[in-house]
Amino acid sequence: MTHTLADTAGLDLHQEASPQRSKDALRTLFLEEADVQRRKAIRQGLWLAVPIYLMFSLMDILLVPDVAPHTMFARFVVSICALLTLEMQIRAGAKTNQLDIACATALICSYVGWLMPAMMTSYATNMSYYMVFGAMFMMGANLFFTFNFSLSIFTSSLVLLTYFVALSYFHQDIYYQIAFGTFYFSCFVFTSYVNFRLNRERYHVFLNAIEAKVQQRQAEERGVALLRLSNTDPLTGLENRRAIDGRLRHLWDEWTEKERNFAVFLIDVDFFKKYNDFYGHQEGDRCLMQVAQTLQDSMSRFDAVIGRYGGEEFIALARFTTARDIEEIAETMRQTVQDLSLTHERRRDGTSVITVSVGVSYTRPHPDAKLERLINEADRALYLAKANGRNTVKLFDPNDPNNSDDTENVAALLNIAIAQNLVSLVYQPIKTLSTDRATGLEALMRLRLLDGTLVPPSIFIPIAERTGVITDLGLWAIRTVCQQVLSCEETSVVSVNVSPIQLKCPGFATSVAAILGEMGVAGGRLALEITEGLEVDMNSDVLRCISDLKTLGVKIWLDDFGTGFAGLSWLRLVEFDTVKIDKSFLHDACTPCGKAMLSDIVDLIRNRGHKILVEGVETAEQMELLKELRIDQVQGYYVGRPAAIEKLKRNRVPYLPRTGLIRPI
Repeated sequence: MTHTLADTAGLDLHQEASPQRSKDALRTLFLEEADVQRRKAIRQGLWLAVPIYLMFSLMDILLVPDVAPHTMFARFVVSICALLTLEMQIRAGAKTNQLDIACATALICSYVGWLMPAMMTSYATNMSYYMVFGAMFMMGANLFFTFNFSLSIFTSSLVLLTYFVALSYFHQDIYYQIAFGTFYFSCFVFTSYVNFRLNRERYHVFLNAIEAKVQQRQAEERGVALLRLSNTDPLTGLENRRAIDGRLRHLWDEWTEKERNFAVFLIDVDFFKKYNDFYGHQEGDRCLMQVAQTLQDSMSRFDAVIGRYGGEEFIALARFTTARDIEEIAETMRQTVQDLSLTHERRRDGTSVITVSVGVSYTRPHPDAKLERLINEADRALYLAKANGRNTVKLFDPNDPNNSDDTENVAALLNIAIAQNLVSLVYQPIKTLSTDRATGLEALMRLRLLDGTLVPPSIFIPIAERTGVITDLGLWAIRTVCQQVLSCEETSVVSVNVSPIQLKCPGFATSVAAILGEMGVAGGRLALEITEGLEVDMNSDVLRCISDLKTLGVKIWLDDFGTGFAGLSWLRLVEFDTVKIDKSFLHDACTPCGKAMLSDIVDLIRNRGHKILVEGVETAEQMELLKELRIDQVQGYYVGRPAAIEKLKRNRVPYLPRTGLIRPI
């Protein structure tokens, strides 16, 4: 919003306000704002002028001693009357203009009151020179008081006129009259001009202050708008993940300090990919917006906060008193979305409308209470809700054996995963846009149970980190990448995600160096990805480890840029070879606001000199946008889906001019 001086002055420009009315209103506002200072200056000015005026009684005694008693009496009478009048006006609450008029009157009376008895002196020569001091009264009207220009001119003119009348009466010498008359008139012109400039300068200072207020208000509103933009999902208008993470931490702190319980609801739109593919992305966006609005409306009576957590997943935070409250909130969300009756013809589960699955977790006493645990529990509850047929609510049950202490079954499985070949790697192609070829791969870890069921990384990775198994898994992944891909010259670079625990682990860089040496692989062909969203302490050990890895030639990439809060700090401390922008920014680029944010992020990274890789490319339109933004590399289902190395080798085709190197089925 742009403000004008008229806006700041409180003018109603919708009522056909003319420029002259605006100027008059600004002048009025100027006088109102300066009123307090003017009243103070008037009082101080008169109380300072009176002693100076009385001190000139000494000059009366020296130059016109014969009439000095009369002039001194006149001085005291005028001074006392002026001060009494002013103080009475102030106590009576008189207007500032009336105080100015009283001071101007006192100034004229003081001049006339002194001049009339002084002209009766017999010391004509002394008086002829003494009259020059009368110019001080004129100067006082223009300089000593803060009179407005018209009042100053009027007061000075009366003093000047009084002087000329007295001059014609007291001294007949034409040359004397010309000389001293010219002096008085010059003083009148000079001091009047100075008064005009001072008043004009005061007004300009006021206008500058008004303009500064306008700019400050605009800056504050821009700051609020930017903060709102950074915390708002551009598609749905709900709070985004950044804002929700902040609210989560606040609620968590309140629970740990005051035991104020709250629940986390993860809401996923069922079969949304099928909906998006069949009806198109515009209809998909419209569907998400309708679901978001419905969820927000339904949660208003529960005083809950709704946000978009990414893609088709939403999150809600609400306080509760009993478990019944949690169930009511979750069921309300599920039912209101179903009641929208948004047609979804591509479902094959007997339901033909859009529905949601809801996973819920809640605060409760726990010996190792962590916010991450609460989110993980809600995610696992959502996973179970989807596994149980979707369009249902699943409350995390801490008493369920499968949920005990972060799935002890998975924790136990991880201890034997490497030995039993339960972990494997799949590779997703990375394309360089300048050559239109797949020039790299990202290694992604997979874990399966003994019966072959896959365990989502969102479940087993946090468990591996908490139990410390992640260290062995990470080194195994690097060794496997070297064996399967790098030692066979399958691609120029392969990236592997690293855990913060690995970076803190003493000797990690040495272990990486040993693996590279054993496999005969150059360090420059291995890239290690650090996820911005991870809470990594940027201490000297972590930075030293990164430095040692870069000394080996290993490339360091920053993953999921924009999803956490440490991205800018990482960019300042570490010279990354590549920065990967999180896919959520690309998916949000379908709106002008989202596209502008993606462009701003690209410019920020490019100005730092890093290569840019954008994740989550799924459509030709997204690919064209990234070409327009001159992105270095891209990754996503449109480029290639993750596949085992055997499938990549089996389906590899020769380099084509418009396609990539690898096309997994």
